[in-house]
Amino acid sequence: MRILSLIPPMTQLNTPYPSTAYLTGFLRSRGFDAVQDDLALSLVLSFFTPEGLSEIHAKVLEVPEEYRSASLNYFLDYFEDYRATIAPTIRYLQGKDKTLSHRINSRGFLPEGPRFAVLETYGDDEVEDPLAWAFGALGSDDKARHLATLYLNDLSDVLRDAVDDRFEFVRYAESLAGSQASFDPLADALAAKPTLMDEHLRQLTLATVAKHQPNLVLLSVPFPGAVYAALRIAQTIKSLDPSIKIGLGGGFVNTELRELSDPRVFDFFDYVTLDSGEAPLLALLDHLNGKRSSSRLIRTFIRNAKGVVEYINWPEPDVPFEEVGTATWDGLPLDSYLSLLDMLNPMHRLWSDGRWNKLTVAHGCYWKKCSFCDVSLDYISRYETASASLLVDRIEQIVAETGQTGFHFVDEAAPPKILKALAEELIRRQVTISWWGNIRFEKTFTPELAELLAQSGCIAMSGGLEVASDRLLNLMQKGVSVEQVAHVTKSFSDVGILVHAYLMYGFPTQTVQETVDSLEYVRQLFENGCIQSGFFHRFTCTVHSPVGKDPKAYGIELVPLPPVTFAKNDIAFIDLTGTDHDSLGHGLKKAIYNYMHGIALDQDVKTWFDLPGQKTPKTTISRQAIAKALKLQ
Repeated sequence: MRILSLIPPMTQLNTPYPSTAYLTGFLRSRGFDAVQDDLALSLVLSFFTPEGLSEIHAKVLEVPEEYRSASLNYFLDYFEDYRATIAPTIRYLQGKDKTLSHRINSRGFLPEGPRFAVLETYGDDEVEDPLAWAFGALGSDDKARHLATLYLNDLSDVLRDAVDDRFEFVRYAESLAGSQASFDPLADALAAKPTLMDEHLRQLTLATVAKHQPNLVLLSVPFPGAVYAALRIAQTIKSLDPSIKIGLGGGFVNTELRELSDPRVFDFFDYVTLDSGEAPLLALLDHLNGKRSSSRLIRTFIRNAKGVVEYINWPEPDVPFEEVGTATWDGLPLDSYLSLLDMLNPMHRLWSDGRWNKLTVAHGCYWKKCSFCDVSLDYISRYETASASLLVDRIEQIVAETGQTGFHFVDEAAPPKILKALAEELIRRQVTISWWGNIRFEKTFTPELAELLAQSGCIAMSGGLEVASDRLLNLMQKGVSVEQVAHVTKSFSDVGILVHAYLMYGFPTQTVQETVDSLEYVRQLFENGCIQSGFFHRFTCTVHSPVGKDPKAYGIELVPLPPVTFAKNDIAFIDLTGTDHDSLGHGLKKAIYNYMHGIALDQDVKTWFDLPGQKTPKTTISRQAIAKALKLQ
């Protein structure tokens, strides 16, 4: 039996999403014939060719002139320039033609559409080259990749406006799937006439199946934005050969499809599995090989003989984290990923720049208390570790296979004890890698530990500051304080480790005053060199979190959900304090965008907000609060 794992559109373009690498490595370690492919990358690359642009051009011409966006008009005006430059630009972003940077930087090679207007927001108006402040004289490659990324963003706007209005680089038809109680929107979209995007995906799917000849196809869907394409892939495979079995799993399934009951889903998939995939897969393969009845499947939804969705969970232990094998990227086109530079900030760019080997140092979260997190689900609640020796064995094996020494540890929160042991083992064995990951800003990360991690190759850390308010951090059960975060992040920054802070607004009972004060703390963390990057996201209540399970304890009322037969995760709520969080979001995001570029750090934080019908309060935080806290260390 041949098992094909597929990455559906849309995920990342700079590096493979790791789920298929984990599954393929695990299956091969158990002796199975397992292969993998990345249709997310293939779909984008199929359009970014001279031929693909010609197809897009024909679609643009079908749009009535009065409905054409600025992006479409610019594309039509400069189509020949786009067609002449697309192939060399893609090769350049794949790292295959570095010398092209000189032509791109001339600003006369690439057509510069509406997305290039962002350049006018950089630097000083009196500076002739607005990018000089960011890249200087020696950053020619970075500057060229940023310009080439803006060029691709222009083309993505054209794709969205003329080919498929659901298209985005990392999200595709997200609104059709995220927390949709009913399967109806997806069913309607799948029954509609295919778009050019759908047709490209269909052809790529047929070619991939012909290449690998699988008996079982596994589709791992990490986000709502990958669900529609996964269904289109399954639809194509079933129309080609109904005997090919198809399984669905991944992060989206684990969080949103736990109450799945709509049988129409099984017109596309034969099996839908929850949580870590190793044990369910072994049971499924036993079943398909006639060694196990369907009644002994593990964490698996099926449509039974009566046409009803049935959930089967035979009690059997999970595969220990130490026994899941080593991820493999064999079969993925590692030389074809695009190293994009969307954000100039040196920390923020890591998510889209470079081909990182993604790995976990532990399963689950060792803290698992944060009230906004899905702490009741397996990917958080089941915490297991592996020895540092085994982790470095895996790292060495992956480096030997890929030739890449960059690692992104994708743990929910990597435990400091394990990171310390890992760093010591890397140093002891003289294994040279560059790595970054996600942590809690807890006091265990001392200056001495930060120095050790830097010596082992750590270049960056991201962590959740969430709301910079001690009252709200206590309500969230983060187990940290603003002062503690300042000390920990400064320790990392002082040894050259870049720091990104995940930030949140709109948490239950958060007031306007607390939001303004939180931004003042964030401003000071940037000003004092504690953090180099950050991102504000709106708090979302989920049904699996402590807030969603006990809303009264957090001062909110949940909005009743309609009957759920498909996806269930996000849930609307009423904050009894009445704060208009949406009116604060724009100011927060604008402020942090400027802070990440070293701009306006001396500006009064209240000036970022424009609150309808009310005066923005002054911050109650001393402008030297973080500086004083750091001196007390």
